[in-house]
Parts: sequence; structure tokens; C-alpha cells
Amino acid sequence: MVLTIIIVLVIALVVFAVITNAMQQHKDRLATLKRAEFSKLRSMLEDTEEILLNAANVPLTSGISQMLLKRIVYTLKAMVELEPGSRDLKSRLADTEKRLTEMPPGQGSISENISLPDNDKQIIGMIQGIKKLRTILRAEHARGNIETQLVVQEDRRLENLQLRINVESQIKRGNQARNGQMLGSARQCYEKALITLSNASHADEYVVAKRNEMNSILAEIAEELKEGNLRDRQKKAEAENNDLDVLFAPKRKW
Repeated sequence: MVLTIIIVLVIALVVFAVITNAMQQHKDRLATLKRAEFSKLRSMLEDTEEILLNAANVPLTSGISQMLLKRIVYTLKAMVELEPGSRDLKSRLADTEKRLTEMPPGQGSISENISLPDNDKQIIGMIQGIKKLRTILRAEHARGNIETQLVVQEDRRLENLQLRINVESQIKRGNQARNGQMLGSARQCYEKALITLSNASHADEYVVAKRNEMNSILAEIAEELKEGNLRDRQKKAEAENNDLDVLFAPKRKW
């Protein structure tokens, strides 16, 4: 009888240990999933806030700004559900909701003129920011948070803005190289700008005007290179003639 009780207790302890271990493993898996989801949401939040902060370099319409704020509200709510004790998240959520409520309605017009920074790294950052914004735009449209018509308009505007940055940065490099008399490098920059313009999905006034401008500049550079090569050949011929004159000149007797 005592032996039976001992065996039952041992079996019970083993079963209890197995169940406890399984529960702990399940708890650990949930904690890992929670950390992964929280990290994903935090990355989503940081990307969205970065785009809003970068509005000085990449102009945003009110429609896009509202979409980004709604995305931040959605992200913060999801983060608060995972971390209900976080006062910082709750405070940021309240501030963002207030900011979204106080935002005036209407699209409004924004300037399409862009001011390129001198640093190539910053230019690359602008282009990457636009690409990221276009991705967010499509993602929010898939979730039903933005109207189709607005998506089409904004995506076209951002595509044009990205095109302009690419073209203007190449033209800027070309102008600098040309001013430094590096015509070969300048020609490469203008050719890259022309290729970008030729690959544009649609030809608006800007594309047509810049394409004509690039063709004109490239024709000028071709003529300058032609004249430069002619001058080089003339100088080389003159040098060779001078060498021949020295070689066949009458020998002086001393």
C-alpha cells in the first residue's frame, strides 16, 4: 500500500513537472512573440515619425500628413495593448490623437520646387524617404485607411518628386564638372540625367523641358570636345614640326 502511494506520488510529480515545463515553454514563446511584435511596431513607428520629421525636405500634403498620423495612432494603440503599463506610450498616443484632431481639413497646394543638399548622402536619404513613403502609401491603402484617388494622386506626385531629385542631382554634378573643365565627367552626368528623363513613365512639362535642355548641353559638350581634340592635334603637329626643324636644322660650326 505504501509502495503504491509512493509510485502514485512519483508519477504525479513527473506529470506536474512535465505540465509545468510545458506551461513555461508556452509562456516563453508568448513572451518571444510579444517582443518580436513590439519590435516590429516600434520600427514601424520610427519610420513613420521619421518621414513626418523629414517633411522639410520632402513636401507632404495634408492628406499624406493625416495618413501618417493615423498610422502612428494605430501603431501606438497596438503597442499600448502589448505594454499597458507604459505611461510614455499612452502620453504619445494622446498627443498624436490631439494633433490629428486639430489638423485642418483640405489638401492645400504645396510647392514642387526642391532644394538639393550639397551632401550626396543627404540626397540619397531623400530618395530613400520618398521610396519608403510610397510603400507606406500602398500599405495604408490596402488596409483601407486612404482613398484610392488620393493614393493615385500622391503616388504620381512622389514619383515626379523622386524623378526631379535624381535629375537635378545629376545636372548639379554635371555643372560642377563642366565648370572644372572635366567635360568627360560632365557628359556622363548629363547622359545619366537624360536616360532618367527618357525612362519616365509620363512626359510632363518638366520632363520635356529638361530633356531638351540635356540634348542641347550634350550637343555643346560634343562640339567643345571636338574643338579640344582638334586643338590637341594641332599642338601635337606643331610639336612634331618643331622637333623636325631642330633635327634637320643646319649644324653650326664652332
